Amino acid sequence: MIEARHLRVLRAVARTGSFSAAARELGCTQPAVSQQMKALETSAGTTLLIRTGREMRLTEAGEALVRHAAGILAGLTAAEEEVAAIAGLRAGRVRLSSFPSGSSTLVPTAVAGMRAAYPGTKISLVEAEPPKSVEMLRAGDCDITLAFRYVDLPTPAEEQWDDLVVRPLLTDRLVGLVPGGHRLAAGDRPVRIEELAEEEWIAGCPRCRRHLVEVCERAGFTPRIDFATDDYPAVVGLVAAGLGVAVLPELALEAVRPKGVAVLEVLPAVQREVVALTLPDLAQVPAVDMMLGRLARAGLR
Repeated sequence: MIEARHLRVLRAVARTGSFSAAARELGCTQPAVSQQMKALETSAGTTLLIRTGREMRLTEAGEALVRHAAGILAGLTAAEEEVAAIAGLRAGRVRLSSFPSGSSTLVPTAVAGMRAAYPGTKISLVEAEPPKSVEMLRAGDCDITLAFRYVDLPTPAEEQWDDLVVRPLLTDRLVGLVPGGHRLAAGDRPVRIEELAEEEWIAGCPRCRRHLVEVCERAGFTPRIDFATDDYPAVVGLVAAGLGVAVLPELALEAVRPKGVAVLEVLPAVQREVVALTLPDLAQVPAVDMMLGRLARAGLR
């Protein structure tokens, strides 16, 4: 039985005139090319190539096979493209939802990779914080959602994902932010969160505010939150202006220029698990599965 991969190698040898040149063109080794040509000759039942000096020359049978190979491979490529379109890899759709720091860091890399590999796939994005984004997924308003939950606290009911496909992306550590002139700004040692008990605090999204209060109360104090904003650059700006201190995920700082602030390691260590979620049926859709893979790779950067 003649295989398409062997025909591709034969055409490369015919074009380049040698096994080594064909190997360079195909991105494989010279022995691999030689082995595939032996397998093709066995399938064809006749010699296809002969060596003349430093070059490989096609026999009459080899010339006939190369002539037909062009049409065979073109037809196979067209068939692969059509099947891929039907399967959703090139003509599919992926609707994403993500929390803001995921939108500015993980999503761009994943979407760019997906667009490059499958330019016909339509990809859209809306921003939503969990648990709202997870509700959107269950309601059918998106195909994949990026979500997070804190690993140091009991998991609330709205963060139970047992009915969903969970693709871990990364573990994101929370760090402290203080003004550049703050007494702890030298950053030469980890800072225990209770050392900030008397400070004014700037908090983030509602879930982040709730988590901040829980962490501080476990350390023996209730934070005085004077400002709250979902906008991470605003948090950094408020801290830089000396209006308070904050804790932010490291992922959020990747998209923000932390000018005028010092970034501190905070104890006890606080981490959040960042994941991509989808429904079990959607995980079987090729375009969704490919996007999950791209998001996982973006999390490894």
